[in-house]
Amino acid sequence: MPLPAPVTALLVAAPGAAALILALRPLLRRYALARPNARSSHRVPTPQGGGVAVIGAALLVGAALWPLPVGREAACLAAATLGLALVGAVDDLRPLPALPRLALQALAVGALLAATPVRLWPGIPAGLEWGLSLLAGLWFVNLVNFMDGLDWMTVAEAVPLLAALLAFGACGVLPPEVTLVAGALLGGVLGFAPFNRPVARLFLGDVGSLPLGLVMAWLLYRLAAEGGLAAAILLPLYFLADATLTLLRRLRRGEPVWQAHRTHFYQRATTNGYGVPEVVGTVFGLNLALAGLAGATLAWPSWPAALSALAVAGGLVALVLRAFATPRAIPVTP
Repeated sequence: MPLPAPVTALLVAAPGAAALILALRPLLRRYALARPNARSSHRVPTPQGGGVAVIGAALLVGAALWPLPVGREAACLAAATLGLALVGAVDDLRPLPALPRLALQALAVGALLAATPVRLWPGIPAGLEWGLSLLAGLWFVNLVNFMDGLDWMTVAEAVPLLAALLAFGACGVLPPEVTLVAGALLGGVLGFAPFNRPVARLFLGDVGSLPLGLVMAWLLYRLAAEGGLAAAILLPLYFLADATLTLLRRLRRGEPVWQAHRTHFYQRATTNGYGVPEVVGTVFGLNLALAGLAGATLAWPSWPAALSALAVAGGLVALVLRAFATPRAIPVTP
């Protein structure tokens, strides 16, 4: 009996991404070396650009398994993903100014939204819904990029989220093509994970984090459109909370929000006495709990269940953020 296409995509994309990384590492060491600075979490020059393999493997496997004919949405998803990967690659090698970079991201998100045939809120004007969805998608693309600042941090977010989407698709919540994308992308991330394990030998780079944010945003949008709005909020809730609260704090202080910094909660944790494995392990465990709560809202679709799950999830995320922001006491030796 043949395996389902999403599972096949996962099993092929994982070793495919790892093989691409091994083939590309000499070039990345030579041309894409990330050197430490005052805002870095690493201490030695480390190659970046592993996202080429993650996105490349996911796109190749997804295209090979995609059912014919290829529709407008699928073609736009592939084009927008490749476009943001190119923007990220250029930015990795020679940083782009903030406004052109943001404009290119908005173009990719807006084009994908225009090609997506489903709506979240049919009761409001289509233009208003498109504008709100554009802002949300643009923020999600950037927050994934912002949160990719620690070894295994993006892996700790993407693996539970994509695995949950794959499981939801297997249960019939998501269309088969959407589930296929989740499986292919999960395989790509898993193939990259061993190289990014602390202490990382390879970074994802903007070439990976920007398109990864775009595809995950599209997957969550499709989940919400299938009646899983609460689940779509729950799955990325830690990333949403950390990035959004950090942005608001920086805006309140009058800091230039477009500049790199080390004030996210997960970054503050490493200066407050937490080791990198402990930080990413905590985030991974939290995301597993969020995935379980998201699944519960789909198993029992009602407002009381959704509100209860959101309340529990909000409390868990708040506990983790508070712990990360609190300096650990240094034990006094006699």
